[in-house]
Amino acid sequence: MSKKTRHEPHEEHADESWLLPYADLLTLLLALFIVMYAMSATDNKKFEEMSKAFNTALSTGNGVLNFSSALPSDNNLDKGKKDSEENVVNNADKQKQKSQLAKQEQEDLEKLKKQLDQYIGNNGLTTLLNTKLNQSQLTITISDNALFPSGSAVVKQESRQLAGAISNMLQQFPTYNVVVSGHTDNMPISNSEYASNWDLSSDRALHFMKILLQNAKLDPVKFTSTAYGEFHPIASNATDAGRAKNRRVEVSIIRKYTDEAQQTSDQTK
Repeated sequence: MSKKTRHEPHEEHADESWLLPYADLLTLLLALFIVMYAMSATDNKKFEEMSKAFNTALSTGNGVLNFSSALPSDNNLDKGKKDSEENVVNNADKQKQKSQLAKQEQEDLEKLKKQLDQYIGNNGLTTLLNTKLNQSQLTITISDNALFPSGSAVVKQESRQLAGAISNMLQQFPTYNVVVSGHTDNMPISNSEYASNWDLSSDRALHFMKILLQNAKLDPVKFTSTAYGEFHPIASNATDAGRAKNRRVEVSIIRKYTDEAQQTSDQTK
């Protein structure tokens, strides 16, 4: 009788399919730790670039082995850092240059104001002219009595010398823009020549500007005339003295380098 061979039961093999996603997970974690380590050893710019590259690799489905190709090279990082440093240096140079020009401008306008004040004092014009320097401009305020007959825009013959003196001082600073503005009080104009205070203030500013520009050394491109009528008073129109102050011509030398916040404050006063 043949002897039957006894077969041992086969052991069932365990399901190892879970190893694949587990390995992928470990690989991704390894890549994450590598990136986090790199983050701790680099500057903010490099971190941003590496973060973008990491996001790109994950969102596009690139494998971890391909991830290194998405990272910026050391050369690109160095170039970006160099460009950033150059921009900082250039901005600092521009700011320094602007500060120097603003300082020179302040000196120019202070010099011009001093000359004007000296002329006003020497000629006994303190009641008719004054100057004011603020963060936006140097303003020469001239009473209408110093320049015009009542209700007229024709500059008095004896006042042309004043216009000539002002123009001679302005020619020392030819790069500045100059605005000549006319102002009146609020009393309605009543003559055959002018229908309103707008018209009178406009003509007064224009005529005085034309006399200034008789100086051939002044550039007409830099000059503008404007009219404000009665609408920019500097005193109350309720009194004769106040109305007399409001009837004026202003010659404003405009700054090129200004503190914008202070300029806004000056203009609202």
